[in-house]
Amino acid sequence: GLVIDGRTLNVIFQGGLEKTFLALTQHCRSVLCCRCTPLQKSMVVKLVRRELKVMTLSIGDGANDVSMIQASDVGIGISGQEGMQAMMASDFAISRFKHLKKLLLVHGHWCYARLAKMVIYFFYKNVSYVSLLFWYQFFCGFSGSTMIDYWQMIFFNLLFTSMPPILFGILDRDVSAETLLGLPELYKNGR
Repeated sequence: GLVIDGRTLNVIFQGGLEKTFLALTQHCRSVLCCRCTPLQKSMVVKLVRRELKVMTLSIGDGANDVSMIQASDVGIGISGQEGMQAMMASDFAISRFKHLKKLLLVHGHWCYARLAKMVIYFFYKNVSYVSLLFWYQFFCGFSGSTMIDYWQMIFFNLLFTSMPPILFGILDRDVSAETLLGLPELYKNGR
């Protein structure tokens, strides 16, 4: 692990040592930045995003973490003693740090699985509709006449194709929460 303070980060950013700092951090399992200003926190996140081309996740509990949360791809705010600013600026809000494990391993896995199935469903829906239009053009001699009335198309998209996404969003859980918490390796399969 690497523990680095605000003064050292100041020297790194002002001295142009960002690449060396990143090379050092890639050999560590965890990097902890302590006693940093909000600007330094956001600069570290931006540096990692820009140079390593990876997705970043920031977790904060106070107003001094807002710029870091906004600079990352995914921000998680924890309701803390310092107020609600981090929660208001984040993508996800949790009440305690211990809920982070369930948020990532359980809800993250379920969300990823649901999104993957929904993308497949929308491809299926659009391919079936476009193929129907394709074959209709042969029937009408490529005249350009409309096969389906505008209002029928609105109701088709609104009523008939909205039920599967709603059901997927509410009911679909491929693995139970207990199994996902017991076997964190299952999170890697979705990626």
